[in-house]
Amino acid sequence: MSDFIIEATDVTLAYRRSRLRVRSLKHVAINSIKRKIQYEQFYALNGVSLKLKRGETLAVIGRNGAGKSTFLKVVARVLPPTTGRVIVRGHVAPMIELGAGFNPELTGAENIVLYGALLGRSVAEMRSRIEPIAEWAGLTEHLDIPVRAYSSGMVARLAFATATDKTPDLLLIDEVLSVGDEEFREKSRLRTEEIMRAGAAVVLVTHDIETVRQMADRVIYLDHGVVRSEGKPEKVIKAYHKDLHR
Repeated sequence: MSDFIIEATDVTLAYRRSRLRVRSLKHVAINSIKRKIQYEQFYALNGVSLKLKRGETLAVIGRNGAGKSTFLKVVARVLPPTTGRVIVRGHVAPMIELGAGFNPELTGAENIVLYGALLGRSVAEMRSRIEPIAEWAGLTEHLDIPVRAYSSGMVARLAFATATDKTPDLLLIDEVLSVGDEEFREKSRLRTEEIMRAGAAVVLVTHDIETVRQMADRVIYLDHGVVRSEGKPEKVIKAYHKDLHR
């Protein structure tokens, strides 16, 4: 078995966008008919290569729009790369958009089973874990209520508790540790550290540099979809700050 959980080789993700300044839908339709719309390639990721070992924590930093969340979605198989190759081994727990897999018309208990199934777990297993998951999330009294009646914080707690109830091989975190109230952030951080100690690999996207310093073994700095720096936290953070203040 390979020691690498992630192997990304020359990964590019390109979108086609119009050069036309859109004034209205009618304007777009007319110009489409006349074939006056010109398109250009926009690269959300451009030639990204990296490897992540089991038990290693990688932080991804950069400005807004740098390609950080896009990279996580490629690793999570939400988005296929335009070119290049990504190999991901083992069970993945994606903490990208908490609650994105929930059905608002279903109850909290039903959504635990649904979300767990989407993550590749059996229905029987998830049914046996409803009570412990709800207890960790502090939502035991709300299990029979449709999720559409939940606050955004309640949805985040339930999604995080469900996704991390079982130790994954790879945990993907996109700013999750900075959402919700103080109690939820602390519980999330402690559970994340518990998963790390159990040997899971972690990819962490965050703007919180102190969290990067405390948790990351290695950091990559993305800028316009390109890896500008990679290595130990202080080295990469220094390069990032230097560009920010340039």
